[in-house]
Amino acid sequence: MPQEFQEFAGATALVTGATAGIGRGAALRLAALGAEVVVHGRDADRGARVVAEAEATGGRARFVAADLSDPGDVLHLAEAAGAVDVLVNNAGIYRFAGAADSTAEMFDVHMAVNARAPLLLVGALVPGMAARGRGAVVNLSTLAASVPARGAAVYGASKAALELMTRVWADEFGARGVRVNAVASGPVRTPGTVKMGEKALTSVARATVLDRPAEPEEIVEAIVFLASARAGYITGAVLDVSGGRPAIG
Repeated sequence: MPQEFQEFAGATALVTGATAGIGRGAALRLAALGAEVVVHGRDADRGARVVAEAEATGGRARFVAADLSDPGDVLHLAEAAGAVDVLVNNAGIYRFAGAADSTAEMFDVHMAVNARAPLLLVGALVPGMAARGRGAVVNLSTLAASVPARGAAVYGASKAALELMTRVWADEFGARGVRVNAVASGPVRTPGTVKMGEKALTSVARATVLDRPAEPEEIVEAIVFLASARAGYITGAVLDVSGGRPAIG
């Protein structure tokens, strides 16, 4: 087999939100590189399709369903995943509204899925990594966590919380061999963002130096790099994969 296939040989990876978009790409890429992948999602049919795709190319994968807005379900997911070497907290929700139209429910569900679920998964799974002396966590963030985006106060705040937790966890677990990093993506062409409309996606992409939205695979490569031994001296970092920011003036 090609050496590349062995990069994650013997490792188990849990990828949340792995039935579409970036999560699906990360799950398939990790499986192709030798990891046994726990595919998380809410739809069993979509999960089965991702597992079949991974297996069709010689990878190993299994599906576990969980609603990440339910803390009990999050802990069930951690238990079902078992001992993992790589945790990719990719699942997230995004709704946009101005202050007057932002509700308590909207705030709570963003914090539950985008921040609390990663917290619970790290708390349940990373101590085991630390006990084994190895492991990697990659959290998916967004440019909107650090750059103001109209209507994205709640979404951006939930991801800003995730970025801060990333740095705290890096300190907490680093001396025991576990690295924790995040990827802050810019606009990405996924089934979810396409539903928002091509005009909206193109408008956001015009605010990047590259003047285009990313393809999921471009974000996936950053995730896989941070999860790999190639990033062995990187922890507590938020890798900006946003297409670049134009100069002012």
